[in-house]
Amino acid sequence: MQDMTELYLAAALFMGLHLVISGTVLRRIITDMIGEKVYMALFSLASIGAIVWLAMSYNDAVVSADNTVYWQAPLWLAHSGALILLVAFLIGVPGLLTPNPTSVGGEAAAEKEDAVQGMVRITRHPFLWSVIIWAAFHLGANGDRASQALFGTFLTVALVGTFSIDRKRAKKMGESWRKFAGQTSNLPFVAILSGRTKLALGEIGWWRPLAAVVLWAAVLMTHEMVFGVSPFLR
Repeated sequence: MQDMTELYLAAALFMGLHLVISGTVLRRIITDMIGEKVYMALFSLASIGAIVWLAMSYNDAVVSADNTVYWQAPLWLAHSGALILLVAFLIGVPGLLTPNPTSVGGEAAAEKEDAVQGMVRITRHPFLWSVIIWAAFHLGANGDRASQALFGTFLTVALVGTFSIDRKRAKKMGESWRKFAGQTSNLPFVAILSGRTKLALGEIGWWRPLAAVVLWAAVLMTHEMVFGVSPFLR
């Protein structure tokens, strides 16, 4: 039980950092006291520490006697894992490589004429949606208690984070955010389907998807070595 408790504590710390401290008025109170740069440095260190603790506690919890298995993943889901994760990488990596007002320190991008371009047309939170897809797949593919705690944590933080960032940017950026948000959507493809913007795959270019595929392939090839689990059915 101790291993599972430690995993829950690590998950609570990670969620608390992102949903309570970063996502509420506490962030402004802290930044008023110590400044934005110091806050970001401390927050980054704390987040890295929480992720390391999550990973270590998960490794212990997943092999403990208390790790109840609730279900076995259907074969179709296991077979489609690589393709699902490719979609996540094709959204997340080009999103990270595209200027975006929702990125850390990226608010100035909203003032540019081409603020809405490439992957941002599909969703204004491409990286977080890639995490959502990744976490949702792993939740379905791993029906044990420890995996539900780990991937459920990432899914919750990423999903709630999209709304939290929107709220903070709207308050901080005012009219420039309203203009940007009016041409984009949180949920992928909604802005395109509603006619507020258009799909322009050419703006993404060729090198961003290529970087995504290379990184996706590298993760697949090293997954068993790094995480102890093969992504390929045997």
